[in-house]
Amino acid sequence: MNPLLNKLQPYPFEKLKQLFAGVTPAGAYPAISLGIGEPKHPTPAFIKEALSANLGGLAAYPSTQGNEALRAAIAGWLQRRYRLAQVDPATQVLPVNGSREALFALAQAVIDPIPGALVMSPNPFYQIYEGAAYLAGAEPYFMNSDPGRNFAPDFRSVPADVWPRVQLLYVCSPGNPTGAVLTLDDWKELFAMSDRYGFVIASDECYSEIYFTADAPLGAMEAAQQLGRDGYPRLVVFSSLSKRSNVPGMRSGFVAGDAAILKRFLLYRTYHGGAMSPPVQAASVAAWNDERHVEENRAKYIAKFSQVTPMLQEVLDVALPDAGFYLWARVDKRAAISDTEFARRLYAEYNVTVLPGSYLARDAHGTNPGRNRIRMALVAEVDECLEAARRIVAFASTLS
Repeated sequence: MNPLLNKLQPYPFEKLKQLFAGVTPAGAYPAISLGIGEPKHPTPAFIKEALSANLGGLAAYPSTQGNEALRAAIAGWLQRRYRLAQVDPATQVLPVNGSREALFALAQAVIDPIPGALVMSPNPFYQIYEGAAYLAGAEPYFMNSDPGRNFAPDFRSVPADVWPRVQLLYVCSPGNPTGAVLTLDDWKELFAMSDRYGFVIASDECYSEIYFTADAPLGAMEAAQQLGRDGYPRLVVFSSLSKRSNVPGMRSGFVAGDAAILKRFLLYRTYHGGAMSPPVQAASVAAWNDERHVEENRAKYIAKFSQVTPMLQEVLDVALPDAGFYLWARVDKRAAISDTEFARRLYAEYNVTVLPGSYLARDAHGTNPGRNRIRMALVAEVDECLEAARRIVAFASTLS
């Protein structure tokens, strides 16, 4: 067996299962889970219809590059959403089976596993980044989130002697779990470091369409264009229909950016077996070409967050995020309690599941930036989220 597999840590939900082992939740309350970021809003009917209408495509092998209609739909969406002057669907876009598998696979394609190779990522983070680093033969390096910067990673905290070893840098904007969105100044700084040291930037933007203000979150390609970076050098952006269109089971997303990197990544994926099913391609074209359902979906999240956040602020240290569908809350506002104890007791006494923040982070630079925080995924319909909030308020009120 590959010995690098021994470096992988249990996934946060496996840790949560172990935390809840032996606990019988209060029978008076139906179960509510805010633990997993799985969209629960209904899948739009037109996407399902497009999927079923194209089942004849199952009789043919799909191209790893995807068909022209899908690449054109993705390129068109990128141009509309981020006001990009041009995206070449032939060379700067590649469909993938959800952003998760592509985020992992990119590391295998771009890392040269020499001694000391580093993959940099935010902390807390999406655990795929860490696993991708290890299995590509590199080591992860974590940038702790900074509450003073609205939980954006603190790039300036990285020692000067670390940057030359970095081959790949993952960023997540809007962030999971913090909801932080990188600014143009952040991107200017990252691009300058990439130019200086030659590392690839992988920008995970799967939460980009869930936001709460009139201004949509800045994207990496958008920032690159504003900064005059023609061709998006050393930049690969990842996006997905899962959250945007409520189709997590369809496994449909894309990568876009630097054509030279995508050419090599396509070669890797041809061997890896990353082709998207033809019916899924057809349904994806329909989804990327429609914005009305996205606006309706966003309105549901705005309604939930505008009601739930003020309720929870009575008992937790929590604020509306920049974007995304998570609340990132500190739990010791009223009493000294750890994130794991809070989650376990909330489950036992009120049958509500939340994810301890320390499970989403690593001990780095003398601290775990997820400690004493919880992540709450407001993915269910508004009534269920409000009921969960009422139970959390009731539980936290007993902690003084």
